[in-house]
Amino acid sequence: MTRGEDFPRWYQEVIAGAEMADNGPARGTMVIRPWGYGIWELMQAELDRRIKEAGAENAYFPLFIPESFLKLEAEHVEGFAPELAVVTHGGGKVLEEPLVVRPTSETVINSFFSKWVQSHRDLPLLINQWANVVRWELRPRLFLRTTEFLWQEGHTAHATEADAHAYALRILDDVYRSTMVDVLSIPVLTGHKTARERFAGATRTWTTEGMMGDGKALQMGTSHELGQNFSRPFDITFATAEGTTEYVWQTSWGVSTRLVGALVMGHGDDFGLRLPPALAPSQVVVLVVKDSPEVGAAAEALVAELTAAGHRVRLDARTDTSFGRRSVAWELKGVPVRVEVGPRDLAEGTVTVVTRHRREKQSVAVGAVAGTVSAILQAVGPDLLAEATAARDARTVDAASLEEATEAGSVGFARVRLAALGPDGEDRLALKALSIRCLQRPDGSLAQPGDPEDDLVAVVARSY
Repeated sequence: MTRGEDFPRWYQEVIAGAEMADNGPARGTMVIRPWGYGIWELMQAELDRRIKEAGAENAYFPLFIPESFLKLEAEHVEGFAPELAVVTHGGGKVLEEPLVVRPTSETVINSFFSKWVQSHRDLPLLINQWANVVRWELRPRLFLRTTEFLWQEGHTAHATEADAHAYALRILDDVYRSTMVDVLSIPVLTGHKTARERFAGATRTWTTEGMMGDGKALQMGTSHELGQNFSRPFDITFATAEGTTEYVWQTSWGVSTRLVGALVMGHGDDFGLRLPPALAPSQVVVLVVKDSPEVGAAAEALVAELTAAGHRVRLDARTDTSFGRRSVAWELKGVPVRVEVGPRDLAEGTVTVVTRHRREKQSVAVGAVAGTVSAILQAVGPDLLAEATAARDARTVDAASLEEATEAGSVGFARVRLAALGPDGEDRLALKALSIRCLQRPDGSLAQPGDPEDDLVAVVARSY
């Protein structure tokens, strides 16, 4: 199945064929296999480093949340009500109070923030959590929408609205956008959501939107300004330096295993995955074409040399499985470089080096393999980013009306003045399965508080 024939089916076949994940036994759940989890671990490490550089510390909070906590913030509970999983029985008895299985942790974390914050000296309080969450998904799809998924969620408290605003944007740019562009090699648009699309309980939601291989948008990460919408019901106050008592200003932000799905849809081709080296569990696979003592020894020596050069390398010496089948399997998994060691080439002092993202083969002298592989690995990420950026730009159209935006947004991104959509624009777009993915200034930069909404540009697209 090719991408052009049936993109959703192609996506499912790549996930299965690359041994990334399987459907779990309960509807909407997911088993992440070692190759898929290895990709997630590398993403997690990159994100975690950036989150800590932004000053946040990791903690962990309970999976079960008293139902009454969610009811403290009306908009929050209303927004999540259709997705909640609720425990009513435990230990063979009816619970005195039902427990919600964590859909997000604003409420439980803020119940502790109210204990931990007393003075301006306690601020800013910057906490991150790596966890699983449960949202009852009606139309599950591996990595993109599952009932249970893995993510990180950050929660912060600040003395001023300006400080919270600045921190939400720092996470958006320094953590999320930089990881998506520099590590995933996926270009993203940044902007803020309309009131209709923003996070339940937020005053403003900032988003990163990527275009997938079929032209649809994927919301890849969000950073929310919560104002005082949670600090007031949870009574999170602090004594100022002047001796007054004030409510804190807050943010929350998160990305999930959806990023693994973005990697597949953003870079995959008709032959499977194409992984940027930063996220490849194995960056190089050395394949023994035909078993012999000389070939085996040469392959092991190359593995040692490439490993010493700092690359993640795997040896495939399973000569009881055909070479063609093995090479296709590694291509499907998206390993950036294959080094094929066979008796004929080796007799001439060479091996075959295959560059996955270009599907190019070259004969390389054994002594030059390490340098050649290092050069390829350095080029893969920028190549994939340039290709994805060109594809996105080719499918992005400036529209002058709702009708033009509807036509262009059905196959890519449409940029249209918000004022041109009219007061019922979002309703009319929704009838065509379109939405405003984000709002930006006309030059593509982030809008700031005080910018007239009608002067902003809406990015219109179909989405996952």
